[in-house]
Amino acid sequence: MILNEINFFSETLGMRSTINVLLPQRQLADMKKPKDYRTLYLLHGHSDDHTAWMRWSSIEKYAEGLNLAVVMPAVHLSFYTDMVHGGNYWQFISEEVPAQVRNMFSLSSARNDNYVAGLSMGGYGAFKLALTHPERFAAAASLSGALDIRKVVDSHTEGIDENWLKGMRNVFGDLSKVPNTEHDLFTLAEKVAKERIKPKLYQCCGTEDFLHADNIRFRDVARKFPLDLTYEDGPGEHNWSYWDKMIQNVLAWMFPEGKHLDGLIGI
Repeated sequence: MILNEINFFSETLGMRSTINVLLPQRQLADMKKPKDYRTLYLLHGHSDDHTAWMRWSSIEKYAEGLNLAVVMPAVHLSFYTDMVHGGNYWQFISEEVPAQVRNMFSLSSARNDNYVAGLSMGGYGAFKLALTHPERFAAAASLSGALDIRKVVDSHTEGIDENWLKGMRNVFGDLSKVPNTEHDLFTLAEKVAKERIKPKLYQCCGTEDFLHADNIRFRDVARKFPLDLTYEDGPGEHNWSYWDKMIQNVLAWMFPEGKHLDGLIGI
């Protein structure tokens, strides 16, 4: 595949920003044919950036042969949200990033060709995107996702690091007002369950992960609505050993036809 590092001025953020984009490498004879690639927006976790998936997983190898562009943006510590004290990262990830990469590359805008996945904070971002805009995404996947944003509110008296709470207040403002808003995945899930168009959801979390209980809560609520949720449970911690393994399961779930497409060059 071809790795592109895109540096551009973000109008939304008012600053330089960077996106990594993986594209299929085509044979010379096939390059004159028009090609609109399907796209996976692959989101990083808290404290990571656009390089994380490339550095710590084998996503390039796993995406080979899937006729798939993989878009990996950087959103810093924003929780994929228009921050109260900071940048408008929700507008950035939901509007500007798709517009920029489609302008630069031949990427399909059709709903059935667009997917989103992420780990930890990125799992929250992936489900937030798909549940807010089900008309844009066919499916979303969360790996060890920080899915219960209400827990941030409930846990502020339970010895949570004050620096963490300061960061959350920079993102969301008054934490007591977060539940039942556009930031709350439980609220978004209940809303989209009543709509005609719903994204397919995939969720996994290791049983040794500190976010496991949060994931079980979201799983149980999503199943009651119901939503089309595939849940995978098993041993694992909050680390790249687990995520590198599970992203392979995500790709197999999203693209069950596998790597039989022609016109591509193997690594």
